[in-house]
Amino acid sequence: MNRPNAWRSTTSRLILIYGALFAVWGLVLVGVIQWETTRYLNTVIDQMLVQRMHYLANTENSRLGATVDAAITIDPHGVMSVGLFDPAGKPLAGNIARMPAELAPDSKVRLLAQGLPRPDRDGSQLRARALATRLADGRVLVIAKDNSTVDGLGAVVWRALLWAVSLTVIPGLLGGFLLRRGPEKRIRKLQQATDPIRQGDLTKRLPVSSRGDEVDVLAAIVNSMLDEIERLMNEVKGVCDNIAHDLRTPLTRLRARLYRTQQQLAEQPEAALVEASIVDIDQVLGRFRALLRVSELEDGRRNACFDEVDLGSVLQQVHEFYAPVAEDRGQPFVLDIEPTVAVRGDAHLLFEALANLVGNAIKFTPAGGEVRLRARMDSRGPRISILDQGPGIPANERDAVTRRFYRGDNSRTMPGSGLGLSIVSAIVRLHGFALDIGEPKEGPGSRITLYGYTVKPGEVPGTCLSRMVAPPETASERIPPVATAG
Repeated sequence: MNRPNAWRSTTSRLILIYGALFAVWGLVLVGVIQWETTRYLNTVIDQMLVQRMHYLANTENSRLGATVDAAITIDPHGVMSVGLFDPAGKPLAGNIARMPAELAPDSKVRLLAQGLPRPDRDGSQLRARALATRLADGRVLVIAKDNSTVDGLGAVVWRALLWAVSLTVIPGLLGGFLLRRGPEKRIRKLQQATDPIRQGDLTKRLPVSSRGDEVDVLAAIVNSMLDEIERLMNEVKGVCDNIAHDLRTPLTRLRARLYRTQQQLAEQPEAALVEASIVDIDQVLGRFRALLRVSELEDGRRNACFDEVDLGSVLQQVHEFYAPVAEDRGQPFVLDIEPTVAVRGDAHLLFEALANLVGNAIKFTPAGGEVRLRARMDSRGPRISILDQGPGIPANERDAVTRRFYRGDNSRTMPGSGLGLSIVSAIVRLHGFALDIGEPKEGPGSRITLYGYTVKPGEVPGTCLSRMVAPPETASERIPPVATAG
């Protein structure tokens, strides 16, 4: 059973979407707050600079230098910068070392990203907003204020955002992990409940809790669909079984009458026609018996009497049963088995399934071709392979060969009804095993492998499975001697 991907669950996606939206919205909100705050503070600073410039510019020329020095003295934090320069840019008073090149004396406030050169800061410079005005006598007066307040406020806002994100994301992830565990457990229960349904047991239903949430609504919808599917399948199965059962009795009586007629006609020409009719009736009766056999196996109640089965002994019996048939056809029939562990099942049914597959292999392998019955051990259980040198099964037919009455292109000219492999399919499903169709590595032909354990969805038990559904098999009918085996 595949575990759901935690990061692809609905809860995880909602948490990630919520976290992303919160982060984006937080960035936008903090950006707007910082922009509005910075704009407001810059406006206040600009107004203050303009007012001080107006005050100093209207001071008497003889007192302006002393006034500039006094303005510096009353600034205990040193955030204000004031400088008086002659027309050539030489400093006359104040705490500005030289005239900034990017500041024009046009009475407009500008942001100096590199700050102002001040002799009291040892080369450290802070961003500042500055204003320069050319006086009537040609001197230039510069007033500036550090931007540290605005920058500090911006840093506080961004730190607050980081704290808010961390205090939201960390509990959100923890809460999301806790919230995700509940749906994951429910999904695993749903997966466990669907396993027998997928294997053909339509009596099972999905669990529905008392919460009544979306998952329960979906489970209830699926259960109602399963109810209807089970009803329809039972009706179809019942009709097929009834037809097979009801027609078998009159056909048997008809065969008996034809047989008596054949005995009465003795060696007359009509006896050959009667014999051909008896052969046709026998074929129809064989198909009806096979249909009823499939229905019996699909009922699933026979597994109540399962016991430990030695597969090696079953394989020996199958080999002994078919060795004379293969010898008559000039086919080497090789038994290649290694010691295997016992499996829980029905020995007669397993013999019937393997005999079907071996019979198909012998039927479709030309004279002189080899048929091999092989058994190996996987890490989880036994693996039985039947390999032949026949025409093989095309890849596009491997998903259909277990359908009732299906006959592939390579088997239409061969005797049979296409029901033998449906019996094999039912036996494999009844045991919970898996079957795979492929091609042998050694050359042309077909390879049918029976895994003596359940193959879970998405698992590869050691070989390349063409499908993960229990039984694909060959598209032909069994050899007649095995028709009633098991």
